Amino acid sequence: MTAAVPVRPQGPTFAELFTPKLVTILREGYGLADFRADAVAGLTVAVVALPLSMAIAIGSGLTPEKGLFTAIVGGFLISALGGSRFQIGGPAGAFIVLISSIVSRQGYDGLVIATAMAGFMMMAIGFLQLGTYIKYIPFPVTVGFTAGIAVIIFASQVKELLGLDMAHEPAELLHKIVAIAGAIGTAKPITIGLSLLSIVLILGLRRLRPKWPTLLISVAIAAGLTALLGLDVATIGTRFGGVPRSLPAPSLPEFSLARIQALLPDALAITLLGSIESLLSAVVADGMTGRRHRSNCELVAQGVANVAAVTFGGMCVTGTIARTATNVRSGARGPVSGMLHALYVLLFMAVAAPLASFIPLASLGAVLAVVSWDMAEKHEFGSLLRSGRGDAAVLLATFLLTIFADLTIAIAAGVTMGAFLFLDRMAKAIEVDTGAPVVPRDQADDAGDGRTAYDPAAGDSGIVVYRISGAFFFGATATVGAVLDGISKLPRAFILDFENVPLVDTSAAKVLRSSVTKLARAGTAVYFTGTKPGVRAVLLKAGLRAPEVQYLPSVEDAEEAAKAPA
Repeated sequence: MTAAVPVRPQGPTFAELFTPKLVTILREGYGLADFRADAVAGLTVAVVALPLSMAIAIGSGLTPEKGLFTAIVGGFLISALGGSRFQIGGPAGAFIVLISSIVSRQGYDGLVIATAMAGFMMMAIGFLQLGTYIKYIPFPVTVGFTAGIAVIIFASQVKELLGLDMAHEPAELLHKIVAIAGAIGTAKPITIGLSLLSIVLILGLRRLRPKWPTLLISVAIAAGLTALLGLDVATIGTRFGGVPRSLPAPSLPEFSLARIQALLPDALAITLLGSIESLLSAVVADGMTGRRHRSNCELVAQGVANVAAVTFGGMCVTGTIARTATNVRSGARGPVSGMLHALYVLLFMAVAAPLASFIPLASLGAVLAVVSWDMAEKHEFGSLLRSGRGDAAVLLATFLLTIFADLTIAIAAGVTMGAFLFLDRMAKAIEVDTGAPVVPRDQADDAGDGRTAYDPAAGDSGIVVYRISGAFFFGATATVGAVLDGISKLPRAFILDFENVPLVDTSAAKVLRSSVTKLARAGTAVYFTGTKPGVRAVLLKAGLRAPEVQYLPSVEDAEEAAKAPA
């Protein structure tokens, strides 16, 4: 009779990892009822995306149509190729600070090149299946930089909200505040009134009629009042000359190796922020629907969408949390709703573009003011400040560096601080148990965890049993090394129980080898018990092997071996 060969479970195939969710829902069966639901949801999202896309583009120092181009091209591709059923792509408020900085230093051509580079980086991250590592960015970091971006967005809209006359608006927050204070005397009452009306309409309708498209209604009323009353306020028409009716021909600026090198830091920043924002949005959609997205497939789609968006005259594109949540709440069945949302925006450009000329910039500034308030995550910010000094320090460092330094520096510093905080907590969590009695499992009075430990008064005084609990890594070597080196009287046998050790790294194994070598030279028999396969492999590679060390399944087995005559 032939022995059965164990079959090892295999991971998902390449096709399973990178098949767009659009293909998945079509395979499952997609009917007319599904299309109707997606058509309604897509229209609802488009109504939200219209004013928001223009407002974000203007807030980023670009013309309003670039936001529309991004929603059309990038939004369509993210839904068509992405790994989330409900993700809605478009220009995001989180990018305003980064884009405006790049445009002010490198011009729009520089933004196009940096975004295209970021798109290829996102595709590479996705195909290398590194997207899952984005989840290791600490929560205080995401809250910190999001709140910092919210502050900068609001500060950037003060000029439009008050109608200030400013020849040049500095990019740095402190210089911006000084410039605004110097121009406060030029504030226009009509513009202030229109800004307040827009904010009141958004917040009031959100409270009274939460299902209505509050942003679009607010902007439409402001535009109607401006046109009917002939209000002397800045509009899209007076500032930008209106909005085109069609997409531009695809093109890319000339670039050189020197330009690519100069824009590499900006491209990395776009890659990092875009990846975080899009995957967070996909996670939010998963939480609302009970579905699971394909993170690496989503990053590949984000990369393609970014390259295509700037090729067609747009800007950075990513998954947007607010529009994705709106899509889910509107009853979307799959990615078709996101694709239709992009087509609805294109239809608006083709039919109603001239009407956009009447939209006052104050009303779009009001939209971004409300967006920044929503972005701030005030509850989470306060909760993290109260949760402990470590999390509060990471949060405040990321927040302040975002505001006063640079977003890339802020995220890098926050992640580094978070990593050290985690290592410190893990190192403090490790314990070396040297005091509980050693008794067989079946005779233990307390069957709580079924483990054994050493009590000098209860067992053979020539046998010492220590148990390590927790991750034994380089951060914990000082704690464990001090306990092992503190053994004053060398025993006949030393048993080290690894039953509660999930991992050991090379640094810790080397420290352990030093202590074991000292014991072995003094004639002490050393036994390791309860080692998991991965832990044992690291210990063996570090040289902890026979004859210095014997590996046995349990403390009881090691005790029997130690008591046996030589």
